[in-house]
This record gives sequence, structure tokens and C-alpha cells, in this order.
Amino acid sequence: MNGATWRFVRHYLEMVAAMLIGMVALGASSRLVVDLPDRTSVELVEMALWMTVPMIAWMRVRGHRWRVRSEMAAAMLLPAAGALALLGAGVVTDSHTLVMLEHTVMFPTMLVAMLLRRDEYAGHDHHASAPDVT
Repeated sequence: MNGATWRFVRHYLEMVAAMLIGMVALGASSRLVVDLPDRTSVELVEMALWMTVPMIAWMRVRGHRWRVRSEMAAAMLLPAAGALALLGAGVVTDSHTLVMLEHTVMFPTMLVAMLLRRDEYAGHDHHASAPDVT
């Protein structure tokens, strides 16, 4: 594997790790939330946010620009919006199916966002001292 490919793969794996940290935090925080009548929609939004925030924070540490972080956040939140649309339309109502669908779709949308900015993720190693510009 050449250097650029390894950097790309490493970035992907780092962001997956940040997502997993967010899921652990979600598990801890969900114990604090009272049962709501429509818990499924809350769970879908919570999961998307808890997985996105640490990923975007890690991207900041790695020196990614705001625009790139915003694109990645959108890639992470779109599957949640899709799952909420399915729930709202009554197409899929099982919470476990919706959560699994949201999780499953997040990984390829994240990969697509990365492939659209391949040079950003594979071109060079980022570091925290990079300027935070668009």
C-alpha cells in the first residue's frame, strides 16, 4: 500500500474510531434520558449527533478545514434524515431496523465524502497547527 493510500485508509479508520467513541458516550447518556413516547426518532438523532461530534472534533485536531468538516458532518447526518423520513412516512417503523439502517448507511456516505476530497484525506498528514480556514 503506497503512502497516500495508507493515509486515506488511516483517516477513515480514525474517524470510525471517533464514531465508536461517540457511540459509547451515547450509551452512557441514553441512561439519563427519560422514556419518551416516540423514542425511535430521538434515538436516531442522538446517535447521529453523538457519532458526528467526536468525528468532527478529531478532524479539527487533524487540521481539516471547516468546509471539509462540514461536508463530513452532512455525510453523517444525511442517513439520520433518511431514517427519520422512512419513520415519518411509516415505510419502516421498527426502531432496530432504522438504527441498523442509519449505521449501515453512515459508513459509505462517509467514504463518499472522503473520496470527493481524496487529496484532503490522502495528500498529506494534517496536524493541529494547520490554519482553520474554508
